[in-house]
Amino acid sequence: MAAVPTGSPHPSLQELRFDSGRLCLDLVATAHPVERLTSPDRLRAWLAGAGLLPPGSDVRVPPGWLAAFHELRGHIGQLVRGELAGRPAHAALERVNLLARAAPPAPCAVRTSEGTLVRSLYAEPGCPALLAAVARDTVDLLTDPAARGALRQCEGDNCPIIYLDTSRGRRRRWCSSEVCGNRERVARHRRRAALARA
Repeated sequence: MAAVPTGSPHPSLQELRFDSGRLCLDLVATAHPVERLTSPDRLRAWLAGAGLLPPGSDVRVPPGWLAAFHELRGHIGQLVRGELAGRPAHAALERVNLLARAAPPAPCAVRTSEGTLVRSLYAEPGCPALLAAVARDTVDLLTDPAARGALRQCEGDNCPIIYLDTSRGRRRRWCSSEVCGNRERVARHRRRAALARA
C-alpha cells in the first residue's frame, strides 16, 4: 500500500486554532466562539491541520464523520471540564474509552525527492481510526498526572477554552495571547483611558 504523505496545514485554516497544546483540546476548541466544524470539508481541514490527514489529500469525509467528531468533542469537553471541576463524567469516559480501542492511523517514514525522511501515513485512515487517535490523546492526557495538572481554563471573558499550560512558571492565563490576551489588553487600555478622561 502506498504511503500517504503528511505536511504543513491546509491554507484555509485561518479560523481553525491549534494552540491548546493537545489534539483533543484543539477538537474541543472547534465549538467556540461559533461552530467551526460546519461541513465535511471543514472537518477535513481540521484533520489536516491537526496532522491526522495529509493536507490536500482527496480523503472523502462523509457527513457521518462530522456527527461522530461532534459527539466525541462533546464527550471530551465533559471529561476535561469534569476533571477541572472535580466532577467525574462516567458516561463520557465510557464512550471515549470505547472509541480509543480502535487502531489509530498507522504512521510510516517515507523518503522525499530530496532524500530526507518525513512522517507519513501507511494508508488513508477511516473514521474509526481518526476518532481513536483523538480518543487516545484524551486518555493519555487525563491519565498523565503532570499533563492533567497543567490543564487550565482560559481567563478571557466568556471563553470556555481549556488548554495545557506548559509555560515557564505555569503563568499562562489565556487560551491565546493573540486572541483572548489581546482582548484583555485592549479592554485594560480602554479602562485606563476612561479613568484618565474622568
